[in-house]
Amino acid sequence: MINQSQIQKQQMKISPQQIHLLNLYALSTLELEQRLKNELEENPFLEASEEDSDELAEQKASDTQDYQDWDEYAYSDDMENDKLAFQSYLNTEEVPSKPLVYFTDFKEDAKQQLRLLEVDENMSEIAAYIIDMLNDRGMLDRSMDELVEDISFKKQCLVELEDVQAALEIVQTLEPIGIGVSTIRDCLLMQLKAMDKEDSRTARLAQLLVEQHYDELINRQFEKIYHALRINGDQLRKVLAFIGKLKFYPVRETTATYEPRQTIIPDFVINRVGDTIQVNLYKSKKDSFFINQSLYEQSASACGTKDKTSQQYIKNKLQSAQWFIDAVKQREETMLKIMKCIVQIQHDYFMDGDIMLIKPMVLRHISDITGLDLATISRITGNKHADTHFGPVCLKNLFSEGIADQTGKVISSKVIQNIIEETIVQEDKCKPYTDQQLVNILMDRGYKIARRTVTKYREHMKIPIAQVRAVLV
Repeated sequence: MINQSQIQKQQMKISPQQIHLLNLYALSTLELEQRLKNELEENPFLEASEEDSDELAEQKASDTQDYQDWDEYAYSDDMENDKLAFQSYLNTEEVPSKPLVYFTDFKEDAKQQLRLLEVDENMSEIAAYIIDMLNDRGMLDRSMDELVEDISFKKQCLVELEDVQAALEIVQTLEPIGIGVSTIRDCLLMQLKAMDKEDSRTARLAQLLVEQHYDELINRQFEKIYHALRINGDQLRKVLAFIGKLKFYPVRETTATYEPRQTIIPDFVINRVGDTIQVNLYKSKKDSFFINQSLYEQSASACGTKDKTSQQYIKNKLQSAQWFIDAVKQREETMLKIMKCIVQIQHDYFMDGDIMLIKPMVLRHISDITGLDLATISRITGNKHADTHFGPVCLKNLFSEGIADQTGKVISSKVIQNIIEETIVQEDKCKPYTDQQLVNILMDRGYKIARRTVTKYREHMKIPIAQVRAVLV
């Protein structure tokens, strides 16, 4: 039987223009420069000021010249003169004996392996994006929900969580073993699973310990481990020594690796003038682009009134150019608004540059003051940097939750993490501090923190437990 019913529901939709604007918010200074060049090439009605046109032309010529220089370098016999060119790009004093063109990091290697796999184009794009999101140790710091959201915005279409999970599983099959994992435990477990354990009882026990009793190990519940694995103390030490020979991170830093310096182009310039903080954009673009009105009038008159297709093309390009100019202006106004709010909250920190002066701050605090939505604030602060009198600052590192100390004063969790990290760096490497000992040290300094909180912060900083740190010595 057919029934007719009326349902009232609320549904929030986001327009394509809003998606493009959010994507524009997320761009860094270098990424925005590339986007501007693409828009100038694709839209004939969009023009750059004379200064910006010369700058883009010089950059393009420089890119071409760099390629020629590398080509010449590959066939150059005068290595001694060419070595001087490396010194501004390398982290070490030693100069490599081969051109940097031969250098590839683990991400490029992973992408090359990905190209050899038989996966569809959509899954390959998602997997490549996940590889780009890995940190310097080859681990994934982002949550699955964040990845789904970012990839959806990048592809400008809804991406399912199942697809991202499937792509991550593909990434985790690549070399080196453990790439794409989120924790040290997962990295150890993937290495143990890849071993041939038929003739090694120690390896089998190590896998059981990491897979089924990792929490007991962290909490030093050795009696439970002895009973569950049916081993004694000597056997457990042998298992831990075996685990200590494994990699705790997929990518191991070595002094033999030559890595080009990563030059950070700031998005903001923050200056201290007396007791005030001045906030400016590193490079403003809102007055650098305009619509070529004369070209538009010539094109409109040339196509005539009967050519509907040409008229529609001209209209679309004109609207696109105007939207892009307005979007760049809105982006810069929003960036300044958010940055000034951050400086207002973190005024003491920007005055002295002392990390101990960072105050608790989350996205909601910025939203309440500015009236902007959380998605906008997240994209503005996600990959932006500020140049200050005490060095470059990554904006996302300024956000942290608050914890009350013994006096009732709320302090940033960044302060606690900094104390924990400094304490572990200065500890006796033969007798590293347990999480409970770290709790006692924090207590002596006036910070009453639960042990599970210390454990959470230590794991967030990718620092192994005391037993494992002792094995590594």
